[in-house]
Amino acid sequence: MLNSKAILAQVKQLIPPLDGSLHKGQSGRVGVLGGALDYTGAPFFAAISALRFGADLSHVICSPTAAGTIKTYSPDLIVHPILREDASESQVSKQLQSLLSRLHVLVIGPGLGRESYMQSYAKVALGLARQQGMFVVLDADALWMVGQDISLIKGYRRAVVTPNVAEFARLSEQLSIDPKTDAEKRAGLVSRALGGVTVLQKGAKDIISVDTTGDAASLEASQLAGADPEKEKMQETVEVDTEGGLKRCGGQGDVLSGTVGAMLAWAKCYEDGVFGDKSIPASRFPLLAAIGGSMVTRTSSRRAFDKEGRGVVTEDMIPEIGKSFATVFGEDAQGQDRGKL
Repeated sequence: MLNSKAILAQVKQLIPPLDGSLHKGQSGRVGVLGGALDYTGAPFFAAISALRFGADLSHVICSPTAAGTIKTYSPDLIVHPILREDASESQVSKQLQSLLSRLHVLVIGPGLGRESYMQSYAKVALGLARQQGMFVVLDADALWMVGQDISLIKGYRRAVVTPNVAEFARLSEQLSIDPKTDAEKRAGLVSRALGGVTVLQKGAKDIISVDTTGDAASLEASQLAGADPEKEKMQETVEVDTEGGLKRCGGQGDVLSGTVGAMLAWAKCYEDGVFGDKSIPASRFPLLAAIGGSMVTRTSSRRAFDKEGRGVVTEDMIPEIGKSFATVFGEDAQGQDRGKL
């Protein structure tokens, strides 16, 4: 990683204090939009991971066909079965607008599926989130949705996309990026083609890149974090090589969406002045949130694998998130001494 101590110091500034000074909701309110008839596990994993990471409240916005099942997974989740196939788009839009106004971040994609009505509501939600200036995380079938219409997300710098190997290859092709381009440079080219959206390319090493063209504040902050002012003039790319488990669980990407979402919810609270000194520009939050979420998710994967071996499943990762957070950021990451590593 580029000057990892400096970058981690910036990530840690976004962690809310755990000293009794904040009330419920001031440490992040996360929404996860996804969950149809055949997909109930993915939105659960994303939403519960946000809670285990440290967010205060986690909402699942889903189809009625998935809501009952998701509710049985955990009483800690707030489930909104408003994505009805037989409802009008205007009706659902009003419900979404009211709900999103109470959230800090929206994660779109886990368990979304490709049914036309779910895809339509996801587009509505993304548009509303952009209007409200929300941070968003896009994964799974939300990436397929974006691939069909790049304008849905292009130029929105408060967004993070989290493609796996297959999704990244498809998105690169849709953006007409040469597949022969060096793998470590491709994420930056995808970010540039998307107009500065932060790209978290999942793999053996997670590659996180953001195009900073025209963003002087973010460029200055990246240089303070150790980026080469010449090589990194228009982009900042960070490799997260934190050790992960040797088996990749099917829902690990959903865990990542939830942890990045929780980190972005904290960033919104930081931006609003709930805590912190506001010295970090908001344009840098998506990159920092992607780094923090990636490091904790990979550590959770390793810890779960160490216990369960070949039989590890995504559910084994959930109890490891809190412990992994302490491993990555230190036991002092409770608001006191946030500058220490």
